[in-house]
Formats: sequence, C-alpha cells, structure tokens
Amino acid sequence: MEKATFGAGCFWCVEAVFQDLEGVEKAVSGYSNGRIANPTYREVCSGLTGHAEVIQLTYDPAVISFEQLLEIFWKTHDPTTLNRQGADAGTQYRSGVYYHNDEQKHLAEEYKQKLNEAKAFDQPIVTEIEPLKSFYPAEDYHQNYYKQNGREPYCQFVVRPKVDKVRAVFGDMLRKGALQ
Repeated sequence: MEKATFGAGCFWCVEAVFQDLEGVEKAVSGYSNGRIANPTYREVCSGLTGHAEVIQLTYDPAVISFEQLLEIFWKTHDPTTLNRQGADAGTQYRSGVYYHNDEQKHLAEEYKQKLNEAKAFDQPIVTEIEPLKSFYPAEDYHQNYYKQNGREPYCQFVVRPKVDKVRAVFGDMLRKGALQ
C-alpha cells in the first residue's frame, strides 16, 4: 500500500471524491504542512496555523496508480484559484499535492506542466507541489462526512456535484457496490 495526500478545498468534498474508488483502501480527512502540531478545526479555520485541509489516501498501486489519482485530483477542483474553492476561501482551502516521495513529486510537476502548456484552464494553475511535512487527522466528526451527512445543504449543493462528476467521468473506477 502507498499513500497520497491532496488538498483541493474543503476536505469533505475531496474525501467524497476519492473514497469509493477501487484500490483506495482508506481516505482520511486532515490537516497538513502547518506551523503547529495537532491543530484543531477551529485553529485551522482561523488561517493562522498555515495548514491545508487535505485528504490522505492509502491505496493499492496495483489497482489504482498515482497517475490516475492525479487525473481525478486535477479534474475535480479548480486548481487556478489561490486559497479558495467556490465560496470556501482561506489558505486552508489551497490546492496542493503533498508528495511522499520523489516519484510523486516528478509525476505531479509533469502533469501540472502539461496542463499549463495545453492551456487546459483559462488561468495558470496555482497548485502547490510540496513534500508532506506533517499530517494530522481531523476530528472524528469530519471523517466520512458526506456519507453521514449527505442530506445537509452544503453536501447537497457543494459536495454532491463533485461526487456526481466522478461517477459520470470515472464510473468505471468505482468500487462495486459504491454508494449511488
């Protein structure tokens, strides 16, 4: 098993995008690359800790590759907006690939460069690609959030469209029996 860590706005959205993919063993919402140890949600939301809201995946590279995870990452959020995704604004919502090894760094940088060269987005990509310096799991109530709170307005209006997009575009990569 290997790990991948991505920041793409609110971790509730990012978790929901990745957690039902075949080969993804675990998706944990958390905080990374900030200035203090074991931050709380309230501290991270203040913007003073420097952490990003992230999802850390444990995945089987024999079933799903890091390149496939990157493709889903790039296609399910706006990597051109600095410190924001939709109405969620603040440094904790920045776009980032927090690599675990040199191969992940190389693949992420190469993918970002190709997207920029192809002008895949109207604006340049601002996604940071940095080594994972720290990861702290978020509080329990943030874990598996969409599946437990799917009827809440935020989930219906913000998370669900991303989940629907994954199902439409990457449906062949979903685990059998994934929540429809």
